[in-house]
Amino acid sequence: MARIVKHEEKIPMEVNIGGESKWICMCGLSKNKPFCDGSHKLCGDEEEGKLYKYENGKRVEVKDF
Repeated sequence: MARIVKHEEKIPMEVNIGGESKWICMCGLSKNKPFCDGSHKLCGDEEEGKLYKYENGKRVEVKDF
C-alpha cells in the first residue's frame, strides 16, 4: 500500500551520540534513512504553501491533492 507523507522540514537534525554528531533526515528524501545523505539540498528552494513530490531526483508540484 502506498502512502503520502508530508515533510515540512528542509534541513537535517543534528543529534549527539557518545560525543559524535549524527545527522538525521527530516526532509524525507534521504536514501540512507534515518541518516541524512544531503538530499535535502533538492528542497531548499521550495515555495511556502505549495505541495511537491519527488520522483527520480526531480521535483514536481502537486496541484490536485
